[in-house]
Amino acid sequence: MVTLLGRPEGTVFVTVPPDDVGGALRAAGCVFAEEEAALLVAEASSPEQLAQLVSRRVAGLPLEQVLGWVEFHGSRFLLDPDVFVPRVRTEFLVDQAIARTRPGAIVLDLCCGAGALGAAVATSVNALDDARRIDLHAADIEHPAVLCARRNVAAVGGTVYEGDLFEPVPPSLRGRVEILLANVPYVPSDAIALLPPEARDHEPRVTLDGGVDGLEVLRRVVDAAPEWLAPGGHLFFEISERQASRAEEIVHERGLEAVVARDDEVDATVIIGTRPAGE
Repeated sequence: MVTLLGRPEGTVFVTVPPDDVGGALRAAGCVFAEEEAALLVAEASSPEQLAQLVSRRVAGLPLEQVLGWVEFHGSRFLLDPDVFVPRVRTEFLVDQAIARTRPGAIVLDLCCGAGALGAAVATSVNALDDARRIDLHAADIEHPAVLCARRNVAAVGGTVYEGDLFEPVPPSLRGRVEILLANVPYVPSDAIALLPPEARDHEPRVTLDGGVDGLEVLRRVVDAAPEWLAPGGHLFFEISERQASRAEEIVHERGLEAVVARDDEVDATVIIGTRPAGE
């Protein structure tokens, strides 16, 4: 038998047979209970560890934070508690970036979280020409994210800085960044309460909250992007379909060319801003 610690509202102990972890997850409201159960069972090295993992999931923590890793763009990345979980739809942004990244390019991943976006781009592009590996830099304002990203980004030879947007990035990169990934928060402040509890309660608010209209952090990135991008360099960020028109205008207002890419299958909208090559 496995003893599970219940939800944090009260200390409740539930006893579940080892072969019915899926039932415990299903009772807790997990939609993909059987699939999650298989992952938790595979991750646990003992019944006691399994009990700990399941108790954390039953308490509402995101599955990826419970497992300690996330599957993203064909690779497994480490993921710590209190670190934003990369979304499947964001793989579309990575695909758009890979298509425009040359071997040896300077890549900057802002609001990097666990570092999965930049590391995924590096993994794919370096596989094409290992002799000219991309020069990856990443930054995040959240200390737990920086610690997590450093472990993931180290695997592809990158460097991670701690600070607000461009503030910690070496000035020597100004005007030389060819690929700028900016997975900025874009949820309007008054919509945070409507998010699923996994995100709302277990991911840092700063990684979700985009201000009154959801575009405040985006504006700050776009305002500074032209001075960091190399001529012909590209800025990539994800946005909701409803916000895409205004986001495109913001990019144009800063003198960047803008393209909107859309994948209906995963409900992903990506804005690609390009600094004109002649500048």
